[in-house]
Amino acid sequence: NTGWTGGEYGDGHRMKLPHTRKMLSEALAGNLDNVSYETDPVFGFEIPTSVDGVPSDVLFPRNTWSDKDSYDAKARTLAQMFITNFEQFQDEASDELMNAAPKAK
Repeated sequence: NTGWTGGEYGDGHRMKLPHTRKMLSEALAGNLDNVSYETDPVFGFEIPTSVDGVPSDVLFPRNTWSDKDSYDAKARTLAQMFITNFEQFQDEASDELMNAAPKAK
């Protein structure tokens, strides 16, 4: 993740490059093949619960925000933006792909 974490623009900060590099190195080395994962409730992707050399709160974006309600609202808004944009492709998308879509509830 090279994006923003810890809050909205002006409140949070860019993801630290050493953390990004470490996550990529661990993944490419196969060191994440046998770790535990949790599913993000909004976006549905799998998040490793630990990566050697990376603080665990960095792995879970919600944990880096002091205002969890604000994070939840922003996550739902972003998910809805993905859903709305993808509507143009839904007729050609497989059920598997549609089931992997974010949940903006």
